[in-house]
Amino acid sequence: MSQKKSMFLGTGLFFAFLFSISTVQAQQIIFSPEVVNTIENSRANDAYWSVIVRDTTGKILEGYNFEKLVRPASNLKLLTSGAILDELGPDYKFRTKMYGIGSLVDDTWKGDIIIRGAGDPSISGTFYRDDRFHVFDKFFSALYNRGIRRIDGNLIGNDSFFDQQPYPKGWSWEDLSFYYGVEINALSFNNNAVDLTVYANGDVGETPEIEWFPFDTDYVNFINDQVIAPANTEYDEFYRRKLGTNTIELASKLPKGYVEKESLSIHNAPLFFLDTFERYLEDGNIELSGRIMVDSQPQDWNEKSYQQLAEHVSVPFDSMLTQVNKESDNFYSEMLLKTAAAEHYDATGSTELGISLVKDFAKSMKIDTTDLEIQDASGMSAGTMVRISDLNRFLVEMRSHPYFGIYKKSLPVAGQDGSLKSRFLNSPLKGKLLGKTGYVSGVRSLSGYMQSISGKPLIFSVVTNNYTQKTSYIDTVQEQILEKIYVKH
Repeated sequence: MSQKKSMFLGTGLFFAFLFSISTVQAQQIIFSPEVVNTIENSRANDAYWSVIVRDTTGKILEGYNFEKLVRPASNLKLLTSGAILDELGPDYKFRTKMYGIGSLVDDTWKGDIIIRGAGDPSISGTFYRDDRFHVFDKFFSALYNRGIRRIDGNLIGNDSFFDQQPYPKGWSWEDLSFYYGVEINALSFNNNAVDLTVYANGDVGETPEIEWFPFDTDYVNFINDQVIAPANTEYDEFYRRKLGTNTIELASKLPKGYVEKESLSIHNAPLFFLDTFERYLEDGNIELSGRIMVDSQPQDWNEKSYQQLAEHVSVPFDSMLTQVNKESDNFYSEMLLKTAAAEHYDATGSTELGISLVKDFAKSMKIDTTDLEIQDASGMSAGTMVRISDLNRFLVEMRSHPYFGIYKKSLPVAGQDGSLKSRFLNSPLKGKLLGKTGYVSGVRSLSGYMQSISGKPLIFSVVTNNYTQKTSYIDTVQEQILEKIYVKH
């Protein structure tokens, strides 16, 4: 061991010892040498590590740097999803409605058709047997069964349920081309993304073929500068949407025979919804003579001029909570936060109002929110900072919440499903740990509930910031820490 590294380890243990001496009498905190050594003997000992473990009474059993602010990545969803569940309740359902202004003359609707967005993130195939046109088919059928074959008017989408801010503060522009950084809008379809498939079936040096959902739509413009590489080379990915446009540059290098699937974001979500629905109508022989338009102004939907033609009622919220936590879906998280704000304040839903709800709920759960900095619902913002001691305390308090069973069920199970399906496969913690993963560049986190070897329930949080090692290596170290805690308690 080098002299420099030896000094670092000694210094780290010394400060850990001093901190434990200063707090052990008050909190009975035990700094496990197994945990400290696992961190400081790892190749990532120059990263910032934060660890805390409590029992069900809230007593701290293990602790390491847990009172400092860290970036939680998607571990923030533990807090925001709990607050949204408390606000909306597990049975909340979204109601997306289609209205008509006008009248039916023979087979022609004389007037406008309006779709009122209600913030439903699930207008896709996720909960409808992979039928991504499920809602569109319901609306189409409502028109077709009335005998409508032509709309002599406009197709209008109203997205006034949310504000007009498509992204939370602090999201990196590099993320905005991909499915995890899409726009947030009250009228959204297919998670506001097109699903691209690339087939490297040609000869080396040729351009691979592409297709995309929906309809190979010209709503987006792909610049396909991709190249087929020799079969034994690695896939080199490059996708970028020019900000403020629907032009998407493709410059990947794909091994011969390779098939790549990627969901890429679109610009102007409500217009994408309407454009796709118009094409769906045309495929079913309903012609639109007018334009597609977006209206962002609140309306009095009780006026007699608005005739309700159809309504789609979503699956209950508890199903969507699973999408947030098991699948760590940023789009669902942000959509649901704005929905909670709109419902609570009876106002236009915004991220800022949603964050105020989250902080109020955190206070009610005995969390000091003085230094809690939240800029989004999903934890992708670089400005979102929490103390792991607070996040961990929140998990303890959630055990007493009336919806805790639903909340806990929404978490991935180690080695079995969600974002933990491929982790802890050969670990004694397989099936005994339920936790929320988190990742953004330089941040890896895992918090949740586990059972020790003695059967004792534990509440844990392990967060690593500012690492330069591979994320798979950080995962290994975090799992080693939790396995030592499993055996010790």
